[in-house]
Amino acid sequence: MKTRITEMFGIKYPIICGAMYLLGEPVLTAAVSNAGGMGNLTAGNYKSTDELRDAIRATKKLTDKPFMVGITILPSFHITPDDHRRNLQVCAEEGVAGIEVSGTPLDKLGKEYIDMLKKANVKMFHKVGCLRHALHAQEVGYDGIYAAGIEEGGHPLNDDVTTMVLTPKIAESIGIADGKSMAAALALGAEGVMMASRFIATKECQVHQNIKDEVVKRQENETTLICKSIGLQGRAIKNKLAMQILDAESRGASLQELAPLITGERCREAWVTGDTEIAPMMMGQSIGRIKDIKTCAELLVGMVKQAEEEIARVSRLF
Repeated sequence: MKTRITEMFGIKYPIICGAMYLLGEPVLTAAVSNAGGMGNLTAGNYKSTDELRDAIRATKKLTDKPFMVGITILPSFHITPDDHRRNLQVCAEEGVAGIEVSGTPLDKLGKEYIDMLKKANVKMFHKVGCLRHALHAQEVGYDGIYAAGIEEGGHPLNDDVTTMVLTPKIAESIGIADGKSMAAALALGAEGVMMASRFIATKECQVHQNIKDEVVKRQENETTLICKSIGLQGRAIKNKLAMQILDAESRGASLQELAPLITGERCREAWVTGDTEIAPMMMGQSIGRIKDIKTCAELLVGMVKQAEEEIARVSRLF
């Protein structure tokens, strides 16, 4: 299966792992890349540039394949714009294959950082939820974009447009969990797929088994949008904490009141203890198509086989 994504990075399959807070660490990143896809090391997991550099080097010890670093430039309680700039510099110095940016575009941090990454041959992708943001990414020099529909986990744009509509208008796709949805994305004009929630339910993901089991158990109607009232909407699994956040928002809670409910420390505790009720578990509607827990290699090989079968099936109809 050859696309512009496989050719750009020299990878076997056009399947990219999306950034995942606290979960996109060296073991999972390397496992995805070794399986033929593109792993993603999430910069927000690390408290300093030295820690990020160490994580990049640790990943390189586990794989000789290319991988990305995910950088989310959104309002944060502990990550500053200067932290992002330093992380970008580390990515250039360490020569990672690419970066996935979500939130504020790179040129807002300084056009010189785009020039720096290009000089280091680090490919730049931006996760967008509308055509106007995709056009901006193209204008300032990104190498590609992800079309992130309202059904994605994490922080979809508040334009609330679905991937089915976005994909034909722009280039990439999100909300993917299996070969059927991969075939659909390719048919709509994508050059590859990016998925995150599906990689949680893999054997290499370093998270408590309870969390993996919860992902398999949940259906597509069991997610909800939280934090819309503070301009930072995010899609999360419906649990006690999400319902508490929605209740607080309905009463007009301020950011100061909501902050203790949405802090990343809650996720850190949940991922370790396996308590599925205490954290905002940011996952997409694609969880409704996640049926089992596989190795990354089993997942990618199975997805591509299913995608090829679906493409062949549709071709026979014509």
